[in-house]
Amino acid sequence: MWGARTSVICCVQCQIIMYVLMCVFRSRSSQSSMESPNLEFEYGDTDTLTAELSELYSYTEEPEFALNRDYFEEDFRSHARGKRWIELTLDEQRAYVMSLLDALEVTDRDKRLKVARAILYLAQGVFDECDTEVDVLHWSRHNVFLLYDMGIFTALLELLSMEIDNNQACSSAVRKPAISLADSTELRVLLSIMYLMVETVRVQTEDDRPEWRAAREAFKNELGSPLYNGEPFALLLFTMVTKFCSMNAPHFPMKKVLLLLWKTILFTLGGFEELQEMKVRGRERLNLPPLPEDSIKVVRAMRAASPPASAMELIEQQQQQKRGRRSRRSAFVDSLEGDSPFPKKQPLVKQDSLDTYNERDPFKNDDARDEEEDPEDTDSGIEGEVDPLDRDVIIQPPPPPPPLRPPTERVNFPKGLPWAPKVREKDIEHFLETSRNKFIGFTLGNDIETLVGLPRPIHESVKTLKQHKYVSIAEVQIKREDELQQCPLTLGEEEVEETPTEMLYLGMLPNLSQYVIALLKLLLAAAPTSKAKTDSINILADVLPEEMPITVLQSMKLGIDVNRHKEIIVKAISALLLLLLKHFKLNHVYQFEIVSQHLVFANCIPLILKFFNQNIMSYISAKNSICVLDFPHCVVHEMPELTAESLEAGDSNQFCWRNLFSCINLLRILNKLTKWKHSRTMMLVVFKSAPILKRALKVKQAMMQLYVLKLLKIQTKYLGRQWRKSNMKTMSAIYQKVRHRLNDDWAYGNDIDARPWDFQAEECALRESIEKFNSRRYDKNKNGDFTPVDNCLQSVLGQRVELPEDFHYSYEMWLEREVFSQPIQWEGLLQNP
Repeated sequence: MWGARTSVICCVQCQIIMYVLMCVFRSRSSQSSMESPNLEFEYGDTDTLTAELSELYSYTEEPEFALNRDYFEEDFRSHARGKRWIELTLDEQRAYVMSLLDALEVTDRDKRLKVARAILYLAQGVFDECDTEVDVLHWSRHNVFLLYDMGIFTALLELLSMEIDNNQACSSAVRKPAISLADSTELRVLLSIMYLMVETVRVQTEDDRPEWRAAREAFKNELGSPLYNGEPFALLLFTMVTKFCSMNAPHFPMKKVLLLLWKTILFTLGGFEELQEMKVRGRERLNLPPLPEDSIKVVRAMRAASPPASAMELIEQQQQQKRGRRSRRSAFVDSLEGDSPFPKKQPLVKQDSLDTYNERDPFKNDDARDEEEDPEDTDSGIEGEVDPLDRDVIIQPPPPPPPLRPPTERVNFPKGLPWAPKVREKDIEHFLETSRNKFIGFTLGNDIETLVGLPRPIHESVKTLKQHKYVSIAEVQIKREDELQQCPLTLGEEEVEETPTEMLYLGMLPNLSQYVIALLKLLLAAAPTSKAKTDSINILADVLPEEMPITVLQSMKLGIDVNRHKEIIVKAISALLLLLLKHFKLNHVYQFEIVSQHLVFANCIPLILKFFNQNIMSYISAKNSICVLDFPHCVVHEMPELTAESLEAGDSNQFCWRNLFSCINLLRILNKLTKWKHSRTMMLVVFKSAPILKRALKVKQAMMQLYVLKLLKIQTKYLGRQWRKSNMKTMSAIYQKVRHRLNDDWAYGNDIDARPWDFQAEECALRESIEKFNSRRYDKNKNGDFTPVDNCLQSVLGQRVELPEDFHYSYEMWLEREVFSQPIQWEGLLQNP
């Protein structure tokens, strides 16, 4: 009897153990489905040097590495006398490079191409004489500085200009039904050498020689100055972009052009850290208080938050809770449970939720839904109903809350807010205007000093606002521009510093709209959400081989190559646009505004929203790379046999660096276009960006989440109270992570800016200010009204007038036509003008 009872007890215990294990496993799997992993991503100007160099080459270009080596060795054999390149002295290397430079000037096109390939092999690091990737990078760096010192870049620039103006190649490419790698061979070789030189010289290392550092500064000044045909080097590349997008040169290798253009702008103007230093120096020159914090350091110190839950995850979580409540076990089983070695099942809680409050449900009141599960997500109105899932959660009476976290983990909460609050002078004026109307009955205009008649709490409020008052460089520039427009004679000429940014803007200004439209066309063609159209731009000219693949393995390899090619184009364009916006804004705010307005008029805002209207987690974790084919790995190690399984597996990285980098750049561009612009904020609302942006919160990366929350914050007041009520998790995340404006009533929609607005008038007024700025600063012909007039007869008649050489031959005819044959209207002299 005791044995039977013992066996029953053991059987029940085993069942309980299995039940507990199943519950734990189900909870963990549910949590893993709701939790995306924390991404260990550090945002910067670029990826590692190895990654940036590898992205220059398509996988279909891999056979050309051996071709470059063969042409080099064929020519080098006659000069080296049995030595290898790495065994030559520096003088011998200089002599050989000089011979290559002379050979570049031959008229035979094929011979020039062979010499250019030999130079490319030197820039690639003479990999056939190296054993490791480190050796390849070392010799590549050594050779690049040698090539620059010998004047190779200037010679390549002349060849590049010749290829751009080669009308025969352009016309033959236009007539071809299909363009492949073979149509852009010369351009690809030249652009590859120039990219390797710019990128290698740009990157600083600790063991750089003094002459290399001097060469870096000289190269930087050359690229940013109008030394090449009277304009900076970047403008030549912009010309290639516009020519390609106008279908006049479809054979241009656009990926290489965009990469070289991005790195040239980054090198000549500076990256994000240089921008921060320039901003600090600019505030010092204008006698403005220092920045309250370093934004780069603050963002890097932020922690990612858990993403909102989708509808299916909420349903699964509620069903688990109901199953837990329904499972009533007998008292005998409950008594045995105390003897079980397993602890009772505790609810699994997110350690870093978007909400800072201890709620019963970590996803309460959240309205985020997956696109695939809710097709009405992107079409929901501003004042939509609460989702039924959320309504159930709201109506249910909450049970007594269990202890969510151990007391020892409470120290992990951030102490204080990450950003110092800011207040604009306009906000203080608005606050005082409202207070005076309420307590006194009249206003004093823009006076923020007089507090007579206001109660004591208002005095304290104004004092607090002034403590956090922030004056930006843009506000000072706008005020100065208004003064120059009002008093052009008394204030005199403005001294404009000839910075690289100023020279680039001056060169871009005549064709600025064409440059912007061309970049957005390329971004649209490379976006993963774009569908192939017959009239769209073909950006695959420099990735498609001459012979299309015939096996499954070749097709998979080409498919990966095409996807990687598009991702690199998106990366280059997003980084380029962001750099231009940031540098132009720091140089002068109206330069930034004209680029921004061109982007908005070219539909940049809906284009970026279309880009994010996809499964963003799949895009960020894409495996469109074949590590064994990346440079310099493929030229040092023996190539393993590729299989379909290895191509499907991809690399082992948690995420794709370039795709996450591109997403953050596009979000930052969208923030810059819409900040303090109510008309553009309404575009976000009209295009129903809120559900698209909320899906982007699934990516657990602090910087990306910050810019998504910023975009949600600026449109919250327009989305209606019902949206805010059903998205309290997102609202609390905005409070926690985004900078506070002390009297910004963004969360309630009571702000004066939320009233009906003449959006067209706002853009027109901004356009008028931009045109006045450009006319005053750059168009000297329109300032004729303020040019001094010489009224002295003797000085006017004594001026020396330059006449054309052949004027004296036709002088009598001119005198007869213009003087003698014209009747004189003497009565007109007596009439009042």
